[in-house]
Amino acid sequence: SLTRTVICLLRNDLRLHDNEVFYWAQGNAEHVVPLYCFDPQHYQGTYHFNFPKSGPFRLRFLLDSVTDLRATLKKQGSTLLVRHGKPEDVVSDLIRQLGSVTAVAFHEEVASEEKDVEKKVKEVCSQNKVKCQTFWGSTLYHRDDLPFGHVERLPDVFTQFRKSVEGQAQVRPVFSTPEQMKSLPPGLEEGPIPTFEALGQTEPVEDSRSAFPCRGGETEALARLKHYFWDTNTVATYKETRNGLIGVDYSTKFSPWLALGCISPRYIYEQIKKYEAERTSNQSTYWVLFELLWRDYFKFVGLIYGKRIFHVNGFQDKHVPWKTNMTLFNAWKEGRTGVPFVDANMRELALTGFMSNRGRQNVASFLTKDLGLDWRLGAEWFEYLLVDHDVCSNYGNWLYTAGIGNDPRENRKFNMIKQGLDYDSNGDYVRLWVPELRCIKGGDVHTPWTLSNASLSHAQVSLNETYPSPIVMAPEWIRHVNKKSSGPASARGKKGPSYTPREHRDRGIDFYFSKNKNF
Repeated sequence: SLTRTVICLLRNDLRLHDNEVFYWAQGNAEHVVPLYCFDPQHYQGTYHFNFPKSGPFRLRFLLDSVTDLRATLKKQGSTLLVRHGKPEDVVSDLIRQLGSVTAVAFHEEVASEEKDVEKKVKEVCSQNKVKCQTFWGSTLYHRDDLPFGHVERLPDVFTQFRKSVEGQAQVRPVFSTPEQMKSLPPGLEEGPIPTFEALGQTEPVEDSRSAFPCRGGETEALARLKHYFWDTNTVATYKETRNGLIGVDYSTKFSPWLALGCISPRYIYEQIKKYEAERTSNQSTYWVLFELLWRDYFKFVGLIYGKRIFHVNGFQDKHVPWKTNMTLFNAWKEGRTGVPFVDANMRELALTGFMSNRGRQNVASFLTKDLGLDWRLGAEWFEYLLVDHDVCSNYGNWLYTAGIGNDPRENRKFNMIKQGLDYDSNGDYVRLWVPELRCIKGGDVHTPWTLSNASLSHAQVSLNETYPSPIVMAPEWIRHVNKKSSGPASARGKKGPSYTPREHRDRGIDFYFSKNKNF
């Protein structure tokens, strides 16, 4: 028969909008089979330290996203086939079962395990004389459009990358969303969406304090953008609030949906440009694109360096005598370091699967610089728990923090006390997540070990009993112990938890662009 069938193998592209795989399949077949495989290797342990690879929060987000895409496709006269197995085996079985498959289409990924899957799928295709059609769609700027010729010539410094891309590259327009999907060939079972138990995980418990109480899926992603841009105009103050710690709206929170491809970076770009034309264009609207560029940069870094992004010595082959002291590591991961700003962030991560960008930079600096622990312990712990885990962004950021990334100048140590006082000046965030310190007023909550016995007992805190003393002390903390604001009347604590003091407005810029190392 002349009926052509295309299998669309979906991975981190769980959306109908701006999806070139669907767009191409629709024009090149009579039948289209959207397919998602729950790949057993995603549910094993992490590479070195054997933490579960997909923790409860990301798994729930993924199950939501798969469920949502199936519902969307059903409205389009199709459905999402779901299988539990290795993609290459599932594809091979479908090719044999259907007999009409002319092509398998998928988006290329970046990291080594994903690349291995692609290689095996390509082998299955060539054995069966089926076309293998691949696309690049995970970044804002297409890898073929980068202005420095080949991706291998990517600058070693983000700022150079950013300037050359902004000056010389174009973002491609989004692909149109099909009105009606081509039908599936007859005789296919859609297959059940697996349970948490089947994948060896337990369902997460909701926490009312979560800064990311959102569900997965394209529908939710598009609703989030509409809320953050068009309904509330919050995007217009993003740059001022993005270092916040409490609540849903201090930042876009697009990252979990971007990680699974529920929303396209090009669609975000298009909406920013529309917002700038119709409402306002300022540093905040630009800053959303700036952060998408960081995401692109880490993807391209991953593309070039391959398996080296997981290597203990990083890109410079820099030998650092990392420790793997599990007592120290366990204190870090459980939020029992005795440094409240670190502990609050680590508990938030464990209980919600989310942590602010500000928090991530700090706890990573604390693990690598203050505790001197192997950065891969931190990277794999994040891989396990983060709802928005993205291989390139996670490992790229950890390499940066550890001072072994592709920009060797970026070797900074954060001052935990200064950072805590700068970004949680009144201590509200610490009290939210470290309730045993909730009776300590104001900024004092960042340094309980410096308080008098009378103050501590008044606050019902007993050091080393109800809350630990710091497991490590850094000499630079002392400079900031006496600068704390006391109580709610201070100028800094006035404007609520996500207010960034004026002198720290450009901290993010300073962090990346300045030579001043006092953070």
